Amino acid sequence: MLAMNYRGPYRVRADKNAPMPEILHPQDAIVRVLRSCICGSDLHLYHGLVPDTRVGSTFGHEFIGEVVEVGAGIENLKVGDRVMVPFNIACGKCAFCRQELYGNCHESNPEATAVGGIFGYSHTAGGYAGGQAEYVRVPYADVGPVVIPDWMDPDDAVLLTDVVPTGYQAAEMAGIQPGDTVVVFGAGPIGIMAAKCSWLFGAARVIIIDHVDYRLEFAERYAQCEAVNFRSIGDPVVFIKTVTDSLGADVCIDAVGCEAAGNTMNSLLGRYLMLQGGSTTALHWAINSVKKGGIVSIVGVYGPTNSLVPIGNVLNKGITIRANQASVKRLLPKLIQHVKDGVINPKELITHRVPLEEVGDAYHLFSSKLDDCIKTVLIPPSASI
Repeated sequence: MLAMNYRGPYRVRADKNAPMPEILHPQDAIVRVLRSCICGSDLHLYHGLVPDTRVGSTFGHEFIGEVVEVGAGIENLKVGDRVMVPFNIACGKCAFCRQELYGNCHESNPEATAVGGIFGYSHTAGGYAGGQAEYVRVPYADVGPVVIPDWMDPDDAVLLTDVVPTGYQAAEMAGIQPGDTVVVFGAGPIGIMAAKCSWLFGAARVIIIDHVDYRLEFAERYAQCEAVNFRSIGDPVVFIKTVTDSLGADVCIDAVGCEAAGNTMNSLLGRYLMLQGGSTTALHWAINSVKKGGIVSIVGVYGPTNSLVPIGNVLNKGITIRANQASVKRLLPKLIQHVKDGVINPKELITHRVPLEEVGDAYHLFSSKLDDCIKTVLIPPSASI
């Protein structure tokens, strides 16, 4: 079959001879991929920043597909079902799954102390093959996959596997109250969706901060928020204090993670020397610009190693920090209804649809922020829709 193949930092290719996945457990299903996405988190892998990303890996944790084979223990799916597959691989039975913390499943990634299994996200997340391929094995298939409603556009469905739930949970964890000022760091797809969803919780003002003009312009249109280029305002912390009567934002959301630009030392230590789990610039800005007693919500990805964080400011300001991988399965019923009602229009984020055969070009396009790329969808040659 055809699959994306990682050959080292900044090197991916389409492998026409990748092995077909097989049923390995009675709770497995094999899914023929109809759509998959390149996520901003995939760029961390692509850039060589995630430990134990092995040559030969297939990335891709955002995908939908058609069930073509099921294990003997599967009861909730049948061959022919078209499904959204959450990026979390979750057993549904462990202590954390019972709390609907599907991103922290204790069984799908038993050698880790934090994150559960994730499709196509290095061996630190379980070593599972991802969905940037024609076919993929889906473990615990009675738990994760959700049948796509007949009325739903497949382009909307694929964004419900990660982007929409992660952006929504970023706003949810932020505890936004009616009248709040919300600042979102990062105008990638997740940040844009977090800004969009902040209005659903009653925000009175939403500001998104980035340094790429076309992304800011897109965010302003899609999320109806204020968009600010941090290179034009000097110190973002001073700027936010200035526009909030010196108090700070009620809520700050870090939707950037480990590749944040804006501070030379953090970029050097986290992105180039890899002496910490990524550049923590956006996290610094969030902590320092939120009000006393405010909330910082983190959905940007950082590595498992130590990072320089101003923890003293967290203590002295009485800040609450909330962070996690999105619990996709928990959120899907509500988000499906939001899509049906027209409250959220996920597919409007998609700017590029690329054949899977051109996956190398697609990564270069997205990574280098060419052609005003916001969100890229890969379409395998075997997809029928």
